[in-house]
Amino acid sequence: MAKKKEDNQKKSPPKIENRKARHEFHIDETYEAGIALRGTEVKSIRAGKASLQESFAYMDRGEIWLKNMYIKPYEFGSYYNHDERRDRKLLLKRKEIREIDKHINQRGYTLVPLKLYFKGGYAKILIGLARGKKQYDKREDIKEKDVRRELDRKIKGSYSVNL
Repeated sequence: MAKKKEDNQKKSPPKIENRKARHEFHIDETYEAGIALRGTEVKSIRAGKASLQESFAYMDRGEIWLKNMYIKPYEFGSYYNHDERRDRKLLLKRKEIREIDKHINQRGYTLVPLKLYFKGGYAKILIGLARGKKQYDKREDIKEKDVRRELDRKIKGSYSVNL
């Protein structure tokens, strides 16, 4: 009987992340925005068939748009299917848009999508106000990651850690 309950429970939709963004950029601030989607796009995202790689957000006439985000066409959508890489409007409050506009007009800032997920049945995207990293910053991050991984291995293997 317990097995039936497990089968009937809905699986949570996948979170689609842009892991490369945190490696390439320093993220100063993050904003949660709604995203205007069509029906078949929502179904594809729920199936986990989307990618945030190479996508970015830009400002046009007081609105923020997401460009180059890939959403695979829905398998069962006939002529109602969507374009794979169309521009999609991000839904933010006016105050947030003004803040973002101030920062984008400063030199070196850009808007990078970090994560796409569902919250309360609505598709949300986490966008970050970012500055590009230099090559030496990237190397430092890789070193720190390696040191953390090595420490975790030592701690997991034995309880006597020699630092």
